[in-house]
Amino acid sequence: MSLHQLKPARGATHRPKRVGRGPGSGHGKTACAGNKGQRARTGDSMMRGFEGGQMPLHRRLPKRGFHNIFRVEYQILNLEQLARLPKGSEVTPESLHAAGLVGGATKGGVKILGDGEAPAGLKVRVHRVSRQAREKIERAGGSVELIDAVKR
Repeated sequence: MSLHQLKPARGATHRPKRVGRGPGSGHGKTACAGNKGQRARTGDSMMRGFEGGQMPLHRRLPKRGFHNIFRVEYQILNLEQLARLPKGSEVTPESLHAAGLVGGATKGGVKILGDGEAPAGLKVRVHRVSRQAREKIERAGGSVELIDAVKR
């Protein structure tokens, strides 16, 4: 089977309803639009949430909460995930991305957490490191260096 031979399954598609084509069709006169009113006219689409002039629900309800536009979302990694990297290697956001441990959008930065055991002799250069992770890395003969805060 080729692409040009594909077609929908039987019964999956329907012919459009032909309205306004006389009384014999069963869809004549008002063309299934009912009698009079805004919805019976052409161009009857209304804005989303429109309630006929009544104050819409999204404006009746109070606003709540706060969204901090300066919040920095870090991609987090545990020490056990760093075990995939070769011993003594340098851990940077770029090397983590190349190894498939973090996504491409590291604009928020990378943070290392302390779950698991640290591989021996890692040189870690990331944006944030938890206290427990720092202790484990240094105990395993590695070093930790923090990169400056993320520029937006």
